[in-house]
Amino acid sequence: MVSAAPVASGRAPYTAPVSPSAAGPSVAPPSVPVSPLPLPELRAALLAWFDRTGRSLPWRAGAEGARDPYRVWVAEILLQQTQVARGQIYYDRFLTAFPTVQALADAPQEAVLKAWEGCGYYARARNLHRAAQQVAQDGFPGSYDGWLALPGVGPYTAAAVSSLALNEARAVNDGNVRRVLARLHAEPQPTPAWVQARADALLDPARPGAWNEAVMDLGATVCTPAAPRCDACPLRVWCAAFASGTPAAYPAPKVRAAAQEVTVVAVLIGTPHRAVLERRSGALLGGLMGLPAEPLAAGETVQDALTRLCARLPARPGAFLGRLTHAMTHRRVTLHLHAAQADLPLRMVADEALSRLDQKALALAAQPALL
Repeated sequence: MVSAAPVASGRAPYTAPVSPSAAGPSVAPPSVPVSPLPLPELRAALLAWFDRTGRSLPWRAGAEGARDPYRVWVAEILLQQTQVARGQIYYDRFLTAFPTVQALADAPQEAVLKAWEGCGYYARARNLHRAAQQVAQDGFPGSYDGWLALPGVGPYTAAAVSSLALNEARAVNDGNVRRVLARLHAEPQPTPAWVQARADALLDPARPGAWNEAVMDLGATVCTPAAPRCDACPLRVWCAAFASGTPAAYPAPKVRAAAQEVTVVAVLIGTPHRAVLERRSGALLGGLMGLPAEPLAAGETVQDALTRLCARLPARPGAFLGRLTHAMTHRRVTLHLHAAQADLPLRMVADEALSRLDQKALALAAQPALL
């Protein structure tokens, strides 16, 4: 049971009924009736905490509500599927390669994908490049609706950029915001519409950019998924999940679909450093280069797929080099790697943008026992 925190002088604590028992891991915790939140006090508490402890991040340079739109935009696109600590490395690399939106717009797509290498979800990079070309021609959008009209920009990114760079009163809705608001209201199963409505209601219209950054920082550093640091939370006196005694139970874990199992055959023609590469297509890896590969069709064996792949190239199959597994978006790939010989042009691997799967396959082939 989490003990109650001391209440600051002059501020009445939020109270809520205590849940009779903790739910099991597969059962959603109960909803807890909540009273209307005191918005002025709650906003003041969170913003005061943020003013003292907000993270210093490179895309936050500049005046509050007037951040550099290009830096904010790149960061928000990149961080959608990446932790901040790791994402900052990718962000610095990308901004070094393309310090301005004009530099990004002028670059060939291959260079953009190479700079994005390792970030995954490469459709984000392709859309960012297309949108940069539009911005370079028309100028940065001046409103939420303008940002939302750009390729690859959804409601979250449009709200983030318009509030942080334009001081427009738009509330963001991401995983951190969802968790903070679910716990504040002790809501076990918050829907996207529910989260957006609560985020809109809580948003401080006087400091929308700072408010959005504050809620995201709170979720990232204090109101964390498994072990929330309630003793350090500026909102705990109003938090229904804290009052329930089981804050980590909110929100209930999402039910995730089982990963699709995919088996692929690939061939290495050349060496791990200089090899035949093909350009990938499709939404996930489109535009990247990779080893020639084919997924197993229904009823096919690995040998059948290898024969089909070599007939397509054409190439002569060689020795089996190894097998690896790799987790991708909603799928788990098992790749069987074979050597092959062919009279086809070779590329310098280091010069090309490759997926993590292909990088792992080349590392497997580079093991001393296989050379």
